[in-house]
Amino acid sequence: MSQRPGTPRRRTQCFVHTLLEKQDRIPTQAFNASSEGLAGERRMDKGFDGDTETSETHHSRLLTKKQISDMAFGIRELSKKLAQIRLKLHVKNIFILGKAHDETLIGHSREVTDWLLQVNPPRDGYRVYVEDTLEHNKIFDAAGLLEKNPGYKGRLRFWNNKLCAEKPQTFDIVLALGGDGTVLYASWLFQRIVPPVLAFSLGSLGFLTKFDYGQYPTTLTRAFSEGITVSLRLRFEATIMRSCTDHAPNSSTTPSTSTPKHPRDLVEELIGEESEDAHTHAPESTHNILNEIVVDRGPNPTMSTIELFGDDEHFTTVQADGVCISTPTGSTAYNLAAGGSLCHPDNPVVLVTAICAHTLSFRPIILPDTIVLRLGVPYDARTSSWASFDGKERVELRAGDYVTISASRFPFPSVLPLDRRSKDWVDSISRTLQWNSRQRQKGFKEWGA
Repeated sequence: MSQRPGTPRRRTQCFVHTLLEKQDRIPTQAFNASSEGLAGERRMDKGFDGDTETSETHHSRLLTKKQISDMAFGIRELSKKLAQIRLKLHVKNIFILGKAHDETLIGHSREVTDWLLQVNPPRDGYRVYVEDTLEHNKIFDAAGLLEKNPGYKGRLRFWNNKLCAEKPQTFDIVLALGGDGTVLYASWLFQRIVPPVLAFSLGSLGFLTKFDYGQYPTTLTRAFSEGITVSLRLRFEATIMRSCTDHAPNSSTTPSTSTPKHPRDLVEELIGEESEDAHTHAPESTHNILNEIVVDRGPNPTMSTIELFGDDEHFTTVQADGVCISTPTGSTAYNLAAGGSLCHPDNPVVLVTAICAHTLSFRPIILPDTIVLRLGVPYDARTSSWASFDGKERVELRAGDYVTISASRFPFPSVLPLDRRSKDWVDSISRTLQWNSRQRQKGFKEWGA
């Protein structure tokens, strides 16, 4: 029998995202500005190059409505297929993530590292990466591990944020030791390409941590020998757009004052006559998030005023402590605490929930994941607002600034147990949140019984 032709590993993406790329081919010309809305923002993005086919700056917010719909549909279809098959891993480089300030978890990280270095897989053994802060940590005792077995030298390595950002393809799998916050930290570290994340439950809730730490030798042995099942979790792409202070419509001023005759209007600049102007705003930074984007009043003593846009429509003006834009995965986090709906993670939706709105009628709303939302601070707002992304990267939004939110082209691959039916989402909310838990009503007692 002839040998199977070799398939060299791509140096640009992990295998899950290679499948995504095959299913999500978007023609270059489709990124050109069109009449389907957000045309001005497509032009104002300085990182966008419509003439370069290999450009990696294609943000989902720059796509047309149909392109976003096709992209989201392709990710959902691939997720369904992946959930029904086992993917055989060729593991060489293992990334271990835990809380570097938690002494118990540092001990667990050392235990797993020691076990992996002792295992005799094919070829010359696993290479295990742990956080660089553990290199000289007394509890982890890296020097003691190397003294225990000289063969560990060169196989025990250390990662930092720069390595995760620049060379995510280095790692074949991520082992997360902790709670849901540790999984969110993995999403923050790997902003674009995310290796499959196998999460062991060592936290309080466990919506995203599906494996029992006490069984890690059996779990890892099965995963590396029998394969894994992967679930793709939708992430959002959020881009901060800064108002260009040197831009002033009808900039002629009166002799007695420097104030323009026609003050700037955020609604006009985003969906009105000025929406085609590429000089009103400029992108500052982009974040891929797994749970939610929150725009709130921050340290300000008064409530925020926030303009909410969907595609090319002005939805409403929000007067509240803030607004939470949540993924289906994040529906059980801040969204739940703010009074939003619980949502199964397989639903293709975006959840919008106001935080302490000063009105009786602002109910939470669920929108399709093909929509592009924009939350901005109007120019006449009393105070600025603050945006956070999965609780991190908190930044101030001044008058005229806004955040664009859309479905991300880079989902989060989460490893599921092979017997995943016993670990479903409903079991998680029943176990952790005590969903619909109450004393059962007694039955009627028949007369004469």
